[in-house]
Amino acid sequence: MEFKTLRNIENSFRQIRLYAIVFAVLCIGVVGFAVWKSYSFANEQRQKIYVLDNGKSLMLALSQDASINRPVEAREHVRRFHELFFTLAPDKNAIESNMARAFNLADKSAFDYYKDLSEKGYYSRIISGNVQQRIEVDSVVCNFDNYPYSVRTYAKQFIIRSSNVTRRNLITSCYLVNSVRSDNNPQGFNIEKFAVVENRDIEVINR
Repeated sequence: MEFKTLRNIENSFRQIRLYAIVFAVLCIGVVGFAVWKSYSFANEQRQKIYVLDNGKSLMLALSQDASINRPVEAREHVRRFHELFFTLAPDKNAIESNMARAFNLADKSAFDYYKDLSEKGYYSRIISGNVQQRIEVDSVVCNFDNYPYSVRTYAKQFIIRSSNVTRRNLITSCYLVNSVRSDNNPQGFNIEKFAVVENRDIEVINR
């Protein structure tokens, strides 16, 4: 009888110990899950920016890593420079306005190229001949493995006269360095060592 009682007590202890272990494991699991969810929630909150609108309403804006968009911004910076620099109208003020905006995106190398063409009478012939010039950028190839970033631009240049349209192949090279963002330079890059690698006629189409 005593032996049976001891067996029952031992079985009860085993059951209690088993329940205690199961309960402890369950508690550890719940605590671990709560901690993991807390860290996940904290990380999500760090990806958000809260903006006060005139100190009254609260707006939520999601933040992004700026480096993700840098390749896109770099190509847009180079594309915009070429559109400003190579789009010409037979109007002195329009040419100077475009050049001034283009120079905000580049260093002295772009101004030197402009000055060289100006001294050769290129812009004077554009104005006197009532010539329109426009550009279509085909592709902008940037190498982001090394800094400053090397860039090569492939484009088509169209010189439109009253009698014909000349289509030219244009290839340029330059380097991009990081700069301060501003209204005149929204992408925050600056073009260095700008050079025209190739600029040759492809065809002349009579009008």
